[in-house]
Amino acid sequence: MGPKNWKWMFALSAVFVTITAFTSTISSARSDDEQEAKAKEAVAQSAKAANAFDAIMGAPDKAIPQDLLARAKAIAVFPRVIKAAFLVGGEGGRGCVSRRTKAVWSDPVFFRAGGGSVGPQLGVSTTDFVLLFMNDDAVSGLMKDRFELGAEAGIAGGPVGREASAGTDALMQAKILSYSRSHGVFAGVNLKGVIIRPEDRLNYAVYSKTAHALLSDDAPAGGGTEEGLSAFPQAIAPYAKTSGTAH
Repeated sequence: MGPKNWKWMFALSAVFVTITAFTSTISSARSDDEQEAKAKEAVAQSAKAANAFDAIMGAPDKAIPQDLLARAKAIAVFPRVIKAAFLVGGEGGRGCVSRRTKAVWSDPVFFRAGGGSVGPQLGVSTTDFVLLFMNDDAVSGLMKDRFELGAEAGIAGGPVGREASAGTDALMQAKILSYSRSHGVFAGVNLKGVIIRPEDRLNYAVYSKTAHALLSDDAPAGGGTEEGLSAFPQAIAPYAKTSGTAH
């Protein structure tokens, strides 16, 4: 190969290296932007769930009994859901789950829910849904790729108010208690048939872990350093003490 050919090959290689480096830089910048967007999305979801839970618990006579919250192993809130989002085949409502750990309520783990029959309370207006997972078997359902309420764990509409009793057979046997809030009215509602799926694209973007890994660990989720991410567990904590927060 003559000197001219060597020079041509060298120039071509230099161009190739330059293009590769430029493409890599753009790809890295795009990845950072997507990561930042996912982090902001997670913080917003946690804040919406926290606001919904605070609004529900703001009226003690019409709220979730605190003795039930004290026994719950995990709490889920799907805020501002509309009927179209809950139809089978749709995107579903988006929500957060926080699990009771030995010290604190865990950082939010993100899920979607949809399908099933949710009754006439859903219309054009938005509805907040709350689920109490009352034992470890119920929580383990959340570690699956697809968890159908009522099919794999008994579910019942939960009691409301300070004087409400959870002593009936149906409520005592239910592994999950469910509630809805719409037009300012909060009540127990049976969400049998609703399907819950992990939103692992968001979980992995925030924690570098799946919902299964996050819920399997008895420590706070960790990994999410974004300010405001813990809004949801912080909203739960005053009403459902853990051993680490009890006085």
